[in-house]
Amino acid sequence: MPESLKKKTVKGVAWTSLDQVATLGFAFVIGVILARLLSPSDYGLLAMIAIFNAIAFAFINSGFGNALIRKPDLTEDDNSTAFYFNVVAGVVMTGIIWLIAPLAATFYDKPILTQLLRVEGLLLIISSFTIVQNSQLSRALNFKAKMIINITSQVIAGALAIFAAYHGFGVWSLVIQHFASSIIRLILLWIISPWRPRGRWNKRSFRYLWGFGSKMLASGLLDTVYTNIYPIVIGKFYSAADLGQYKRARDFSSIPSAGLTGVIQQVTFPVLSQIQDEDNRLSSSYRRMLRFTVFLVFPIMIGMAVLAHPLVISLVTDKWAQCVPYLQVLCLAMMWYPVHAINLTLLQVKGRSDLFLRLEIIKKAIVTIAIFVCVPFGIMGICIGSICTSIISLVINTYYTGKLIHVGFFRQMQDMTPTLVASFAMGAIVYFSTMPFDKDIIKLTIGIPLGILVYLGIAKVFRMPELQEAINIIHRR
Repeated sequence: MPESLKKKTVKGVAWTSLDQVATLGFAFVIGVILARLLSPSDYGLLAMIAIFNAIAFAFINSGFGNALIRKPDLTEDDNSTAFYFNVVAGVVMTGIIWLIAPLAATFYDKPILTQLLRVEGLLLIISSFTIVQNSQLSRALNFKAKMIINITSQVIAGALAIFAAYHGFGVWSLVIQHFASSIIRLILLWIISPWRPRGRWNKRSFRYLWGFGSKMLASGLLDTVYTNIYPIVIGKFYSAADLGQYKRARDFSSIPSAGLTGVIQQVTFPVLSQIQDEDNRLSSSYRRMLRFTVFLVFPIMIGMAVLAHPLVISLVTDKWAQCVPYLQVLCLAMMWYPVHAINLTLLQVKGRSDLFLRLEIIKKAIVTIAIFVCVPFGIMGICIGSICTSIISLVINTYYTGKLIHVGFFRQMQDMTPTLVASFAMGAIVYFSTMPFDKDIIKLTIGIPLGILVYLGIAKVFRMPELQEAINIIHRR
């Protein structure tokens, strides 16, 4: 990897890591406080309608954001065409959400969902004004600016939500949080990003954007339905409180997995796009990024599974105790998320959105079947089924990576095995070391630092190169 690209990657990872760590840290603290103030039912109500806005936003974006990032000869007309499309789509989708809101309330038999969905739908218009600006910052690898925007919006929105929850606003506290975050993010993006829509609508630009983005749109819709099908099924067949417990477990398991993966993904896509036609360099860089990502994610997920009970009870009280076994199982499913994400990123880098779509169709069909098979076995059965589908998806996702850059399933598993073994060894040591203690706070006080020391010790003894990479990133931040 040339020094210039290497420096960009290291700098990008450093800034994005700082952004993600700070954002996730604030999100975690804010989430804990809100979970203490609100009920599982409050979270369950919003989870029921999450799919509607998620699908609508997929239409608004339509993959244009990534298309702008990867296009080598980007023009002003490309950016402006994407912007005009995003805004018009935002207005149209908001109108559709307004019309279907009563149907969603009827489906779940929750009248309050009509108001919730209509108000949340207004966020779509706000978000439509941020897609191009956000892509511009990513394309320029300006992750420092993105960090400022994310942290500022997160902190202010969280503070407002906590204030509202404390004063008895209930589920509307979460709506206030979403609105405040979106509006602040919009303002800061337009202040920091110098880009303004000065070009014109261009048919050629739209054909390129749609040619790449339409397949990403279809893939995004499938992924959105897949991600939200669990809340749909649980919300339909179980109570809002049950869904809230599942969502709390899902959120906890997603914070380290999806969060840390986001750090790497935001950097890998624009950086790898610069060497998209050099397969040898692309393969080498891809494998390094994959190994480094799982080096960070695997031990956190295993550690969280081992310490799930004391973690949940200490942070959000025993009213959330039902989510503990869900969290333990979901950690084992979500630990593979970064591998899925990075494999799919590679397909986007190579411009093979057609293969991306094909894989998504296959995987989502399998997952949908698995969910309905697991429903009779309760929420725990659904969680266990997610482990099986995650492993199946891993095999499927790595197929085309092997075809395109010769880094298939077995080579990736070979790359990940040292980290996987070290993580499970650490988890076993932490589990047996904390077993004699009854108090949750003591288990956390002993288990967390012990897990860190044991994992770093194993990495040091066996000279895992990812440890040195992590040290280098910290030194060069």
